[in-house]
Amino acid sequence: MTIATQNLSQRFPKRRALITGAASGLGLACAEILAREGWRLVLTDVDAPRLDLVAQSLSRDGAPSIAVPCDVRDEAAVRALVDESVAALGGIDVAIHCAGVATASAFHAESAEDWRWVFDINVHGLANCCRAVVAHMARGDGGLIINVASAASFVTNARMASYNAAKAAVVALSETLMQEYAPHGVQTLVAMPGFFRTRLLETARGAARTLEGARKIMHESNIEADEVAEAMLHAAARGRTHFVYPSRYTMLWRLKRAMPQRFQKVFPRLLSR
Repeated sequence: MTIATQNLSQRFPKRRALITGAASGLGLACAEILAREGWRLVLTDVDAPRLDLVAQSLSRDGAPSIAVPCDVRDEAAVRALVDESVAALGGIDVAIHCAGVATASAFHAESAEDWRWVFDINVHGLANCCRAVVAHMARGDGGLIINVASAASFVTNARMASYNAAKAAVVALSETLMQEYAPHGVQTLVAMPGFFRTRLLETARGAARTLEGARKIMHESNIEADEVAEAMLHAAARGRTHFVYPSRYTMLWRLKRAMPQRFQKVFPRLLSR
């Protein structure tokens, strides 16, 4: 048993978790880690065929799970999924919201439709999930919500305006939940990882040249999703509210929060290196 899952299992001995975006990347990594430690899982993703393969793989490894395809933009479907999960498991202790998409283009070249698309999934979809889950947690025994944002929420690199703005909104939403629902026993952690290897860019929208640059950075990161998932779950188990990974991004996050004007001058020089 890993330190992360040991601590989580001690806090939540019933071991019940709901994971969105569970068919790949960080969501899949979290599912695999928790499944190995005997958690009962409800997995959801918009990619039904891949989600089914994930459920079959976990089942072969002796960790049966409930897999339900769902588009987080559909509020009614999300609420039904959460209600049915609570009924099946007797409650939800941990909700990990990983579902998301990416955009990358010069601001003037991005369409209003691209902005609606990334906000509908990354912000409104995540809010749908939080709203449905917290309704049960706040009137029950509490729980843990993990919202996956991105280092893009504070690095705010050029040619990523809509994605940066959406992820910053996730941070603001999460910090509001911290204030509003901590008195009800609900811990919220917002995760802000930097580039790591994932399938995120397979569905990304944007300029081909910009996306290719992002793929190169992602490939060269040498950080896998399971590494990020393990560190994130460990932070959550320790009661943390903010998770930035890897450590080099922590320095940027602290600089941005402490000296935002200086950050805007320093960051372009760091990129040029």
